[in-house]
Amino acid sequence: MTDGTPSEGRDADIPEHPAGATAVVVGGGLAGITTALALADAGVRVTLLEGRPRLGGLAFSFQRGGLTVDNGQHVYLRCCTAYRWFLDRIEGAELAPLQDRLDVPVLDAAGTPGKRLGRLSRTALPVPLHLAKSLATYPHLSLVERAKVGRAALALKGLDLADPALDAQNFGTWLARHGQSERAVEALWDLVGVATLNAVAGDSSLALAAMVFKTGLLSDPGAADIGWARVPLGDLHDRLARKALDSAGVRTEVRTRVTSISRYENGRWSVQVPGENIDADAVVLAVPQREAHDLLPAGALDAPERLLEIGTAPILNIHVVYDRKVLGRPFFAALGSPVQWVFDRTEASGLAEGQYLALSQSAAHDEIDEPVAALRERYLPELERLLPGTRGAQVKDFFVTRERTATFAPTPGVGRLRPGARTRTPGLYLAGAWTATGWPATMESAVRSGVSAAGAALGALGRPRDHLLELFEEAA
Repeated sequence: MTDGTPSEGRDADIPEHPAGATAVVVGGGLAGITTALALADAGVRVTLLEGRPRLGGLAFSFQRGGLTVDNGQHVYLRCCTAYRWFLDRIEGAELAPLQDRLDVPVLDAAGTPGKRLGRLSRTALPVPLHLAKSLATYPHLSLVERAKVGRAALALKGLDLADPALDAQNFGTWLARHGQSERAVEALWDLVGVATLNAVAGDSSLALAAMVFKTGLLSDPGAADIGWARVPLGDLHDRLARKALDSAGVRTEVRTRVTSISRYENGRWSVQVPGENIDADAVVLAVPQREAHDLLPAGALDAPERLLEIGTAPILNIHVVYDRKVLGRPFFAALGSPVQWVFDRTEASGLAEGQYLALSQSAAHDEIDEPVAALRERYLPELERLLPGTRGAQVKDFFVTRERTATFAPTPGVGRLRPGARTRTPGLYLAGAWTATGWPATMESAVRSGVSAAGAALGALGRPRDHLLELFEEAA
């Protein structure tokens, strides 16, 4: 095994295999699936290896009795061009449609009668006027707070996302400097930010927060329109993804954990799995940062220990099945309550009678290890405060799913820790939402990382990238 150095264009010491270039992608989450599809579409023979019994990474489904349960509620926005490409590529776009226009019901548990429900919505007017009507009538902020929100939004729009100094600052301090009250942070900035960043404003990098708000709310009138799967996530990220991989000629192996990788003197690679060594011209590690760290050969990164400095943040999901319908809209966000976002998953889960609600609780550091009984005692009364229809309903089932390392923590300074797709060792690439995509840890970031890794590998292998050029302009 030899150490390599960075190179421009094609990696000099990878032998050419114009008719038979091969690659191994380690990890079957969205990043790995994207990488494998992009490579295979360019004529590379790809093997995709996943240690779990299914594809999809941390966006998956499982069976609980007669229910098909998503481990957590995942949404995307119209501005998520890479994930939308992914849905099209696996022929799943119709199963995860977007809203015609942004419309988020926001319920304040402590609100006065007649003012408990507000809406964050848009019109077809150009940015930033598309949000003006919604903001002007938003009942959860005072008139003064609404005016200050508008001024802060304009200041945010003026930030240069290419400025590295933004990464070292925290979003909460920036908001305070721009006149945002604690109520404004709770009722607007954190309402959006916690769900997308998995951290409150005071714990978030200004660079990542600015990226979210500039791209999602201040770039195009329809950028923040919300989409979500109307079927179980497993139908998309496992069943349809595997069908697409099979059609592309990808060899997909689940329940197959990679134990090590090594590089031959001729520049090719050997990937070790129990009972087999798989040789390839290129390897993409599309696994969490700690797993990538453990597999990296010496010299692949200048400072591999930085991967271990990238923190993680949990997401807690609470699942409640009622004997009757208690919610008349597909989802809502909550204020004045520990409840954050609530989604109706009845139809997607296959529930025949009653209603199944899923509560998505981001940045759940204080609750991720709480016993189910304690969570039940806390959240059922909160749902009764928010939804009067629950007060006479019977709870048929209550359970939780926990992702303790759901995302990387978007803390100030995390940007300098996130590596790009290329490593210092020719033929070895990195993918994952935690890599340097410019986005927080979302499905969009995962797909973008796969696009970047595939593009770097294809360039080095001398393979065509025409099929990704338009996507690269958007997502790389």
